[in-house]
Amino acid sequence: MPMRRLPMACAALALSGCSIAAVDYGPVRHADYVADPRCTAQPGAAVDIAALPYFFATSRLPDCRTDNIVLLRHRGDKIRYGHFSAPREIDVGKKKTLRTPMAFQESGDWWKALQAETDKRQGRVLLYVHGYRETFETTSKDAAQIARMTGFVGPVIEYSWPSQGEVLSYAVDETNMYHDVRNFRDFLKTLAERPWVKEIVIVSHSLGARLVIPAISYVDRTSSSADSSNISNVILASPDIDRETFERDIEEEVLAARRVANNRRITVYVSHADKALAASRALHGYPRLGSPYCFNPFEAADLKAKGLPVRCYTAAVPGLTVIDTTDVSRTTTGHSNFLRSAVACRDFVDVVQGKRTRPERTATQFAHVFRLLPDPADPKPDDAAICNRIPEVSAP
Repeated sequence: MPMRRLPMACAALALSGCSIAAVDYGPVRHADYVADPRCTAQPGAAVDIAALPYFFATSRLPDCRTDNIVLLRHRGDKIRYGHFSAPREIDVGKKKTLRTPMAFQESGDWWKALQAETDKRQGRVLLYVHGYRETFETTSKDAAQIARMTGFVGPVIEYSWPSQGEVLSYAVDETNMYHDVRNFRDFLKTLAERPWVKEIVIVSHSLGARLVIPAISYVDRTSSSADSSNISNVILASPDIDRETFERDIEEEVLAARRVANNRRITVYVSHADKALAASRALHGYPRLGSPYCFNPFEAADLKAKGLPVRCYTAAVPGLTVIDTTDVSRTTTGHSNFLRSAVACRDFVDVVQGKRTRPERTATQFAHVFRLLPDPADPKPDDAAICNRIPEVSAP
């Protein structure tokens, strides 16, 4: 590597989390973490669903040695199921930390509880799959925000895989994500094949897209149902997945003509200001789906010559919509606009609710791509209030 490029590469790798440091086994035997009976939920054990309204499935290893059960960054010995509520900030020593109220539930009872909640809500379920650099607390916070912000009518499920929750552990997260492919696809297949599940809304963030897309394809190929049409509304927020791989594979199963005809669609939120995906591109060598970076310099020059924004998107496919949030990007990384930017949050809420068009979207030269622009009447909206609001929802 030429020396002049070394600082840039090091900065990119630091942002992306590439690190020579490895995660170690730790000072405690993993069997000791789960030895307490609370780590193995018994059939018929009561769970206060009113106090713990959200569902989770996780492949994380739990630590049941103290009063507060914690889900760790290590791989678990099996998939566990349970319920949780929004995390609370508590004092641990002299520091404040998030703690998620939660309780495990035996798998058969969990599925029955999910059915009971789903039956109350016309068969709709929302499944959230997180990305890189997350803990169970941060993903639970996001899942609760999604439920609150969208007013989703139906149970919300968080699928939590063993992300490390650290900037310098991207490579470990990527490894654990790929290790979890079988766990997640089996879980999604079981969910999709439940006759009482009429519609699954899947929301994935960042690295989570690399779990979601192959899993949907797997369910499409192997499901006992004819067309897996209940997986109907797929939202990829800042997806850290190879753009060309996505383009090549998506039409084979996930957006095949018969699935689009059965109402399946994918909405992708992208941003040219996404520094995390720019770093991922530097690490992997090719552009990510969630970043409209022009890998082809001739395409970029052509757009510039036409006076158009130099942004390149995934190719058009029936059933696919791309929402460019560059102009309303928020935070230093611009990697979570669907949860941080008022304009993007409003759009996301409508997509979750099944709306396919919004007057706030600005058309581009591509029929499947729309830009979100600041509202001239409200150029500085209260992002936190809008993205964390409790919307008014009509009774089911």
